[in-house]
Amino acid sequence: MKQYTSNIKKGKEIIEYYLHQLEEEGITFVPRWAPPSLVPSAERSESCRKRAASLAVVVPEAAQKEGLSSEPLSNPSGASEPAGGAPDDKLDADYIKRYLGDLTPLQESCLIRLRQWLQETHKGKIPKDEHILRFLRARDFNIDKAREIMCQSLTWRKQHQVDYILDTWNPPQVLQDYYAGGWHHHDKDGRPLYVLRLGQMDTKGLVRALGEEALLRYVLSINEEGLRRCEENTKVFGRPISSWTCLVDLEGLNMRHLWRPGVKALLRIIEVVEANYPETLGRLLILRAPRVFPVLWTLVSPFIDDNTRRKFLIYAGNDYQGPGGLLDYIDKEVIPDFLGGECMCEVPEGGLVPKSLYRTAEELENEDLRLCTETIYQSASVFKGAPHEILVQIVDASSVITWDFDVCKGDIVFNIYHSKRSPQPPKKDTLGAHSITSPGGNNVQLIDRLWQLGRDYSMVESPLICKEGESVQGSHVTRWPGFYILQWRFHSMPACAATNLPRVDDVLASLQVSSHKCKVMYYTEVIGSEDFRGSMTSLESSHSGFSQLSAATTSSSQSHSSSMVSRWRFC
Repeated sequence: MKQYTSNIKKGKEIIEYYLHQLEEEGITFVPRWAPPSLVPSAERSESCRKRAASLAVVVPEAAQKEGLSSEPLSNPSGASEPAGGAPDDKLDADYIKRYLGDLTPLQESCLIRLRQWLQETHKGKIPKDEHILRFLRARDFNIDKAREIMCQSLTWRKQHQVDYILDTWNPPQVLQDYYAGGWHHHDKDGRPLYVLRLGQMDTKGLVRALGEEALLRYVLSINEEGLRRCEENTKVFGRPISSWTCLVDLEGLNMRHLWRPGVKALLRIIEVVEANYPETLGRLLILRAPRVFPVLWTLVSPFIDDNTRRKFLIYAGNDYQGPGGLLDYIDKEVIPDFLGGECMCEVPEGGLVPKSLYRTAEELENEDLRLCTETIYQSASVFKGAPHEILVQIVDASSVITWDFDVCKGDIVFNIYHSKRSPQPPKKDTLGAHSITSPGGNNVQLIDRLWQLGRDYSMVESPLICKEGESVQGSHVTRWPGFYILQWRFHSMPACAATNLPRVDDVLASLQVSSHKCKVMYYTEVIGSEDFRGSMTSLESSHSGFSQLSAATTSSSQSHSSSMVSRWRFC
């Protein structure tokens, strides 16, 4: 009975979603379906035919945002559709089959629900349907788990500007010359094919010459290029292609490749790719595996997801040339020449990196290309009873304090205070009572416990409750010089109003230490009064450029008796 009720509820959600889509597209009439033999010709009015024709070219709004054509999908056979078919239902099925692949009603419902959550929490630009599906598939369509890893990935992409890596970063010449990997046509399923001659690559030399961060960035650019090629192949082959095939040639692999810092760099790359590019590897073909390969596999395999591991095909020696080998997955015409094929593969041959290009540990530590430091955002942990606070000193009145933060975990309360007194030097909370450390970010407290609100410091705007996954942007025009404190505080769920007792869910949550920890990623900036032009009207009308997750923002202006406040909140 519970399963039946659940199925009815999910079916209702799907129906309501598409009815809402029809309303947004201005469609108020859909002809009642009837078998062709039962539809009198007199009832087929011109208006109904026009409405049916208009429905045949309607593309869902989501597809339009993703750059899909608004023209109807042509029938490859050239045959006309039956007269009694429902054009809108047919189109929705075609869109799913054409761009997403076969989905069960339950999977489609999960996609819609997760997409709606993203639309509510990240106004403007959100991931495409095929990207959302990857995270759902990676967690077997468990919405809560998929939402968690997707929220973390979106925050990571924003923090490290990954969306712009193909446009703003050029690989160093050392990588272009000695990294033995590159894209090479496609496999029999239409997936982009990436060839990596790992056995010919000097991993130790690359790590010594470039460092771990540059290698990681290069692998990220390869994955971003792979996503782009998947979109192109989807259009070329007329079917959804959401992953690529990787061919790894291990000819030449030896103990040099087991150099510990090199293996450490490889494990970190695997960890980052697994977390942020799930379900992008369609198949991994490992060829000419030598005797030393089991040692490397023992070190690496525990860090690889089980679903990903099932896609590995390993061939020793020349086994790839026999039945069930390379020809089963790649056309003969595109097999690389170094594997006995006829196709020239324009992948660098690798080779030893000259020691003259090696850099010292100090040089690599200060490398400007460090991905982990090339960000304007900072991370902080917020605990129950231990808020995170930052100090902004204002010299001139009418300066503008701006902020942009994402709630990565938990719910928090955001506040801004003003004080004429300078707080004591920042102290990091050790949280000894909780026995909690915060490796994921700082926890700094500025407001002295002896200070009294209204005497030593004052609140300059109303508290703002922010839920997990929200992205908040805003600004505050200061009226007085002095010290402003931005505070992120743990948000405790209120007790039940009727009994004034805590809820059962809250009691269970309180038993978990992790439930008392939140995490935020933030950026603040002060615009001097001399640089600030115009009134709050002009400030509110301008588009915020802080967050790449949204091209448009919703603005809500809140004011306090002693301040002027403008906030943009993605909720």
